[in-house]
This record gives sequence, C-alpha cells and structure tokens, in this order.
Amino acid sequence: MISATLFFVVLPQERVRPFLLYTLHLKYDAVLRVKRIIFFAHCFSEFSHFTDKLYIVLLSKMIDISTTLRHKHRFFFHVAVLLFFARSVLVDLFQKCIEFTRADEVKALDMYPYFRAVQENEGPLVMMEGRKVVMAGSNNYLGLTGHPRVREAAKRAIDKYGTSCSGSRYLTGTIDLHNELEARFAKFLGYESVLLYSTGYQTALGAISGLVQRGDYIISDKENHACIVNGALLAKGATADFVRYKHNDMVDLERVLAKIPDTAGKLIVTDGVFSVTGSIVNLPDLIAVAKKYGARVLVDDAHATGIIGKGGRGTASHYGLEADMTMGTFSKTFASLGGFIGGPERVINYLKHNSPALIFSASPTPASCAAALEALTILEEQPELIDQLVANANYARKGLREKGFYVLDGQTGIVPVIVGSLENALMYWRQLYDRDVFVNAFVPPGVPPNMSMMRTSYMASHEKVHLDRIIEAFDEVGNALGFRGATTNGQAVAVEH
Repeated sequence: MISATLFFVVLPQERVRPFLLYTLHLKYDAVLRVKRIIFFAHCFSEFSHFTDKLYIVLLSKMIDISTTLRHKHRFFFHVAVLLFFARSVLVDLFQKCIEFTRADEVKALDMYPYFRAVQENEGPLVMMEGRKVVMAGSNNYLGLTGHPRVREAAKRAIDKYGTSCSGSRYLTGTIDLHNELEARFAKFLGYESVLLYSTGYQTALGAISGLVQRGDYIISDKENHACIVNGALLAKGATADFVRYKHNDMVDLERVLAKIPDTAGKLIVTDGVFSVTGSIVNLPDLIAVAKKYGARVLVDDAHATGIIGKGGRGTASHYGLEADMTMGTFSKTFASLGGFIGGPERVINYLKHNSPALIFSASPTPASCAAALEALTILEEQPELIDQLVANANYARKGLREKGFYVLDGQTGIVPVIVGSLENALMYWRQLYDRDVFVNAFVPPGVPPNMSMMRTSYMASHEKVHLDRIIEAFDEVGNALGFRGATTNGQAVAVEH
C-alpha cells in the first residue's frame, strides 16, 4: 500500500483516479467485483481518449491476474504493476516549459535583470533603452572590443575571407588565420601546440570529453564553471567517472584522489580564476597533489589569460609554474569569440582527431580570428593595460568597502558585492539600473542561498569618473533600501549613519 501511494503522489492528474482505485484493490480484495464495476463506469466517463481507455483495460487485466496469485506473491506483482504504469504514463515534454513562470513573475515586477539589449557599445559606457549607462558588468577586461586596431583587423578579414569559413576545421573550414592564431598563442602561453574551438564553452566540452574516456576519471572543483561540469557529464555519458572536491580545498582533493584506482587515468580540471568570486586557485598545492597521484591538470583560464601572470599569461605564470594544459576564451580579454586549449603537441594532435566538438562544428569566423590576433598584439605591446585594469578594480573594491558594503577579496577585475537574498539582489539591481549603472545580478542556484551578489567587473578603459559613479550609485541604493550588503550568513546589514 505504501509503494502504491508513493507512485500515486508523482503521477499526473489524469492518472490519479485509476491508480487510486488500484491501490484500494490492494487492500480490499473482497469487494473486487463491485469495485471493478465502479472502476469502469467512472473511468470511461472521465476519459475519452483511446490511450486512456487502453490504459484502463490493461489495469483491469492486471487486477484479474492478481486474484489468481497466492497471497505471498501478490506484493511483488503489485510493485511490478505500479512500476510499469508509472513508466508508461504519457507526459508532455513541453509541460515543464508551460509551468515555468518564475521569470514572468519577475518581469511583471519590472525587476528582470537578464537579456537586456545593448544598443551601442563604447566600452565603459553603453546605450541601453535609449540612455547612456555605465557598464560595470562586462568581461571586456582590457577594453579592446572597441579599439580601432581591433575593429579594422576584423574588417580586413571580412574583406579577404568573407563572413564565414562555412565548414569545420577538419574539412574545409581551416584558413591561414587559424594556424597563425594557434601558433601565436602557443608561443605566448609557452606550449608546444594550441588548438582553436568555436567558443570557450565548446573548448571545455570538446577537450574534456575528447581526453577522458572509459575507465578514466575527471576530478573537478565544486565551483568550476558550468562548461567544465557539462564537459565532465558528457564524458561520464561515455562511461568515464566524474567526482568533485570541495572548493579550492587541496586536502579534500587528495582524499578524492586516494580513492581512485592507480590504474585509472586522472584529469583534474579547475578554474584558474573562479568566474563568480574572482578568487584564484591554489595551483601550487594542486599540482603537488596531482603529481603525487599521477594525475594530469587542466586549468581553465577564461578569466585569467590577459589578466594575471607575466604579461597576462595566466594562472600558471602567476605562480611561476607550468600546467599540463590550459584552456581559455577569446570573448573576454581578447575582444572576440572562440576558445583555445594549449598543451603538448601529441595531446593537441589527438584532440584534433578525437574531439567531436571540433570535428563536427563550424570553425571560428575570419573576423573573430583577426580580432583576437590584433588584441594579442596590443596586449604584448601594452602590458600596462593589465596594471590599469587591476588598479581600477582595486579602486572600486576599496571605495565600496569604505561605503560599508560586503565586498569579497580579489586580485582580478571581478569585484563581487554580497547583498543576501534573491529579493535583495533584484531590488539592488533595479535601483542601480535606474541610476544608469549596469551590473550583473548573480542569484541561486548560481550562488549559495542568501549569498546573492552584484557581480561587478571592471575594464582597463574605465576612467575615474566612471568608477566614482558606480560607487556613488551603490551608496545611493544602500541609503534608499536601508541596507548595504550582507554578513557571511547572508543576512542584510542596516545602513550605518
């Protein structure tokens, strides 16, 4: 009876009454004939669809069979019946879409912070809904998306190659710009070889699922970006194993590795700079643990390349180390679109021939490659852009803290301001936007409950007037709402006068 009741709870409404009758049958065998009459009369009056009628007939036949079994066998039969019908109910794939209304409810309150269109982009200032807004949420860290040289390079590439390569790298989609960009980045990062993908997200999917196969293990930090998680899940679907360790906790990483068979291949994947908080991985200890257990290390430097390390060479360079592999994106520092992975030539060659995300996807566009190449050239010529970025972020971090906000520590262009609950985040975002400042609202499940944040990020091209306006806007909103930030458990803190 308990088993039947559990299935009854999760069934769609159109299946509830037949199942209720069946569960009653389990308890009241003595009134089977009377119940069957009620069963048919009620169900055929309720349901007119053929599949519903067939469903009822099958259920009735099951009842007939159950009466011929000995009492000790009936329990197992009933469980089998309930499992069969629970799996056979008709479910509309789109039902969950129809029932998803959370975004609509927030939109109705005019507090929806996502999919806001930028009409013009001038770097620190953008046009949104017909007005100039200070952009404090872009990952355009060095401010190169609007750089004249980058724009001209993209235009020249279109004039020479057209707008698309119209094929995958494996077949007709490779142009000399791809080879040049791979060679330049291999030299810049200090790897034997580099391979391009069409997006940064695709890089993680393609590299992880291409390398880690049956019997291998992916070991991932719990706060890694979704592209790493989904790359690991894709590999898991091919019968690899996927395990995680506590965020930036090398003791827990060693605990996890110690449980993995020595005979298994092991790949530790971590963000270099974690995209939500801006914190940097403890790479020295991670590499030491990896070597102890014979694991390889892949660092995702999407938010690190061009930002930390010597001349912007990323996390390993930041610590004076070498990682087995580094992947990243062109969509942030390098003012373009696409992704890359660097490593030993034999590994990159293997991925070229065994990574479906590369083989079956159109190659990066000529304009994207040209823009990334020019952005890399500018970075190499003007490494002081990194110093300006860090100085701007530090200025904002210090100013926000002086105004009483709870700001996470960091050394990069990411400056998260914790505001507590989801409701707090939506109110803060709306009021900042009303004051012509755009930030990113990070809310659960992207962050832990009661740790919603205004994730601000800065550019080398921000000027003091922009930074001061961001700080002033936060101060005004804090006064208007009566709190500014949160304690470590996410509770709102009152304004201090």
